[in-house]
Amino acid sequence: MAGVPVGVAPSILAADFARLGEQVEAVLAAGAGTIHVDVMDGRFVPALSMGPQVVEALAGQVHDAGAYLDVHLMVERPERHLADFARAGADGITIHVEATPHTDYALAAVRDAGCKAGIALCPGTPIQSVFELLGDFDLVLCMTVNPGWGGQRFLPGSLGKLERLRALVGDEPSLEVDGGIDAQTAGPCAAAGATLFVAGSSIFGADDPAEAFRRVAATVRA
Repeated sequence: MAGVPVGVAPSILAADFARLGEQVEAVLAAGAGTIHVDVMDGRFVPALSMGPQVVEALAGQVHDAGAYLDVHLMVERPERHLADFARAGADGITIHVEATPHTDYALAAVRDAGCKAGIALCPGTPIQSVFELLGDFDLVLCMTVNPGWGGQRFLPGSLGKLERLRALVGDEPSLEVDGGIDAQTAGPCAAAGATLFVAGSSIFGADDPAEAFRRVAATVRA
């Protein structure tokens, strides 16, 4: 499998599900190399979102475009659900360090299923929580809002955390940011060491998602 991509990853959590395929096609045509899928269970976070069926429905369209399906599990005991998302067509699966006592096992199971493995940290979780897992993940996700709700404002203290996290994990893992990412916040996150930028409301909440994607992507390339 190819490595974890870089750039802006539109999050379908903010998409119009009545036009999901159409909106995903628009951002893929605009140059998106990653589509991000936020999965919520109503337990680890308050909201419920989507399951493997949505990943399966999108997998052909995303892969035919040469793009990457990035699945973020905001669920308790994610190791119980990994196989279902891998079979559905996920390329990468990210679990939360706070969501299971068996992070090492879960990350190994993601890789065994043929996917890239990611580890995510909530805003209040110290970066040292991933130190013992170095080498076991391909991506580390720094939440820049509290997970579970779309459309939140970026937490400004996240920039310092991103810098510290990049210094801790080194150059190899992709450093992903998720929460409040738009044309104003993506550039500073890139300067702090981030390489993959999840943007939901700022893209799919716009009248023209393709153009909104291009605006955010331009700030990352600048």
